[in-house]
Amino acid sequence: MTAETKKKAPAKKAAPKKTAAKRAVKTEKGTEAVGETPKGAYLYAIGRRKTAIAKVRLIKNGKGVMTVNDRPMEEFFTTHESRSMLVAPIKTAGLEGAVDVSADVVGGGIMGQAEAVRLGIARALCELNPTYRKTLKKLGYLKRDPRAKERKKPGLRKARRAPQWSKR
Repeated sequence: MTAETKKKAPAKKAAPKKTAAKRAVKTEKGTEAVGETPKGAYLYAIGRRKTAIAKVRLIKNGKGVMTVNDRPMEEFFTTHESRSMLVAPIKTAGLEGAVDVSADVVGGGIMGQAEAVRLGIARALCELNPTYRKTLKKLGYLKRDPRAKERKKPGLRKARRAPQWSKR
């Protein structure tokens, strides 16, 4: 076969890469914030728990408004326990009415999502002011809980549950 008779495959066009435009806000201490909203500068952090992933934006100079998936926190998390879980790191830092929180959560159940948002808020607060780290860490808000469901093994009904054994 010669080079003339060999067919060349058409060249594939590379898809344009989607890059998020991140803008850093300059302060006296260096770059602090990741982006800017009409309300003001925000800090970005990710929290995870089981299969839940929360992308949290902590907006400085806010009024204490908390939204989860573009809905008010009270509407998204209906139980008192999950609501107080989200507010706990902000109360610990003493910023109840000073910052707004906007979170996008996917995957997992309600409690896993609440714990993921809490971790994201705590991480964002540490970026805001590193002095909060000691108290938040002491209370366990900065710990990524590694517990997750164990996988099912072959020959078993669940992860460890074996079929009922019959003597006869």
